[in-house]
Amino acid sequence: MTSTDVLRGLFLFEKLDDEKLEWLASHGEEREFGAGELIVRQGDPAECFLVLVDGEIVMSTETPAGVVTMTPTSQRGVYAGATSAYLGDRAPDTYSHSLRATKPSRLFVLPAKKYGLMIGEWFPMAVHLLDGVRLGGLAQREIIDRRQRLTALGTITAGLTHELNNPAAAAVRAVGEMREKVRSARRQLASLAEAGISAGRLRALIDLQEGCTDKAASLPARSPLDVSDAEDELGDELEEAGVADGWELAPALVAAGFKAGGVEKVRDAVGQEHLSGAMHWLAEAIEINQMLNEVTDATERISSLLASAKQYSQMDRAPYQTVDVRELLDSTLTMFRGKIPPGISMATDYDPELPPIPGYAGELNQVWTNLIHNALDAMAGTGTLTVRTRLEHDTTALIEICDTGPGVPEHLRERIFEPFFTTKSVGEGTGLGLDISFRIVAGRHGGDLRVESTPGDTRFQVRLPLTELPSP
Repeated sequence: MTSTDVLRGLFLFEKLDDEKLEWLASHGEEREFGAGELIVRQGDPAECFLVLVDGEIVMSTETPAGVVTMTPTSQRGVYAGATSAYLGDRAPDTYSHSLRATKPSRLFVLPAKKYGLMIGEWFPMAVHLLDGVRLGGLAQREIIDRRQRLTALGTITAGLTHELNNPAAAAVRAVGEMREKVRSARRQLASLAEAGISAGRLRALIDLQEGCTDKAASLPARSPLDVSDAEDELGDELEEAGVADGWELAPALVAAGFKAGGVEKVRDAVGQEHLSGAMHWLAEAIEINQMLNEVTDATERISSLLASAKQYSQMDRAPYQTVDVRELLDSTLTMFRGKIPPGISMATDYDPELPPIPGYAGELNQVWTNLIHNALDAMAGTGTLTVRTRLEHDTTALIEICDTGPGVPEHLRERIFEPFFTTKSVGEGTGLGLDISFRIVAGRHGGDLRVESTPGDTRFQVRLPLTELPSP
C-alpha cells in the first residue's frame, strides 16, 4: 500500500482530499523498476495507469514509419499507461505506447478499471469535457494539418513550376531558332556545291568549323568592350575580303573565338571564289552549335530541378535512413528559388565536417520548408536568408535558418510552438507549421527546436542527434 503522503507530493494528486488519497493508496501500489527495464509494452493489454514517483522514464511509440521516442523525463507526477480508461468500453484495449525506465525508478500503479471508475465518479463533468475536447481536437488538427501540408505543397509546386518554365522556354526558343539556321546552312552547302567546291576544300572548311567549336568551350572570359572591339575588327576584315553582310556574321564568329586574321585561313582552305559562301556557312554552323549548347544547358537544368524535387520528396527512399543534411537543405532551397522575392538574397554556410545523420528525410524536408517559409514571410520582401550547419560537441548536428526580419518579440517566443498559435493575420496562417516542425524534430528524431531572436537577426535552431534512435 502506498503512503498518502507520497501521493500528496505528486502534482497530479495534490488537490485531492484525504479520503480520496486513502482510496488511491488502498487500490494502487508502488513498483520499482531498474535502469533499462521495460515498464509497459505497446500492444499489451492496457491494464494499468502509472504515475512516476521518482526516477526517470522515457515513452516511445512504434509507427509504420519507425519508432518515435520522446525526451526522457524525471518530473514527479507524470503519467502514462491506460490514460483513456475513463472512456469505458470506448477506451483502447491495449497500450498505445511503450514505457521504459532510463534510471532506477519508482511508479505508482493503479489498475485501469479502478482509474476509470475513479475519474467517472469523482469528475463526471470532466469526463464529458475531456471526451469532447479529445474528439474535437483530433478532428480539427487532422483537417488543419492536412491543409498545412497542401499549402506547403502549393508553395513548392508554384516555385518548381516557375523554375522549370525558364529552362523549358529557353530550350523551345533555341530549337525554334536552330530549325531556321539548319535550313539556311543546308542552302549554303548547296550553293557551295553548285559553285563547284571540291571535296577536299569542303573537308578543310568542316575541320575549321570543328576547331572553332572545340575552342569555344575553353575561351577566357572577356569584357563587353573587348568583345565589341573584336567584332568591329572582324567585321572590317570581312568587308574588305568581299564577304556580304560581314557585320552580321562577326558576333557569332567572335563568340566562337574567331579572330582577325582568321579570314585568311578560310580563304587558304576554300579559295577566294568560295570565301563568302564559306564564311556564311561557317557562321551558321557555329550558331547551330551554340544553340545546341543552350538546349543542353536547359535540359540539364530541368534534370537538376527534377533531381532536387525527387530528393525533396524522398519518393524512392526508405522512411528512416542515413541522410546528408546539406543535400536535404539544398533540395528544399531549390524548390523555393522561384518564390524568393528579388529583394531577398540567399546564403549558405555548411560545415564540411558535419557527417550524415540518421533520420526521416521527407519529414526533415517539411521542417526546412516550414522554417524557410516563415523566414521569407518575416522579411516582407527585403533581407537575407541564411542557412547554416554546424557540428556541436561531436554528437549533434545544428541547423540554423536565419533571417534579417524584425524578430520575434520575447513574450511570444515560448508560444510560437503552441498548436494553432500564429502571429499572422486571420486566414494567413494556421498556427501549425512550428508545432508540426517541433513534433518532427523532438518527437520523431529526439532533437530540439528553439529560436533566438533580436531585430535583424532571428535564428531558428534545429538540433539533431548523430546517433540512431533507441528501439522501444
